[in-house]
Amino acid sequence: MRQVSLSALKRDKTGKECAKKLRKQGLIPAVVYGHNFNPVSISVKANELESILHKYKGETLLFNLEVQNGEVQKIQAILKDYQLHPVTDKIIHLDFVAIKEGEKISIDVPLEFIGRPVGLTKGGVLEVFMHTITVECLPSDIPDKIQIDISGLDLGDVLHVKDIKVPDGVKILDNPEETVITIVAEGAEKEEASSEEA
Repeated sequence: MRQVSLSALKRDKTGKECAKKLRKQGLIPAVVYGHNFNPVSISVKANELESILHKYKGETLLFNLEVQNGEVQKIQAILKDYQLHPVTDKIIHLDFVAIKEGEKISIDVPLEFIGRPVGLTKGGVLEVFMHTITVECLPSDIPDKIQIDISGLDLGDVLHVKDIKVPDGVKILDNPEETVITIVAEGAEKEEASSEEA
């Protein structure tokens, strides 16, 4: 799992007006919380965060937060969630989860599909139902992504959560029977769409 450093400022004031002022200064309000961890309100530089997310797009990142508050407080955290502006699509708020080595956490990990399914050469259509899976593991065992070879999938084949292989120490929390990906005949897809319209 890739580690990145991100500087932050501790903030004592919260609320909409305070958040607006921060955004005008090029900062994003955020909160860090976690198990046995007192929540901390912080702000981070928008351009610094966006640069990191753009550079490591699609990877699971472990943030080393350096929170300035007279002295520097170092917090290891994972970006759990964020809110986007409805018009500009800019990030307007962040939720970080503080982690402790030796304590398991649950986190969404992206899936990467490798290969061209044989079913596509027969006129099939690839349908992807899941782009991430939720896993539980120690912070040091969090995979950047989970690669799945789908080259062997033929028409009508379905890949379920239970078919995904994960590294040792990693446990999948999603329903084992949930469909991840399937190859359907193009005609079947059109029939399904028309029956839904009807």
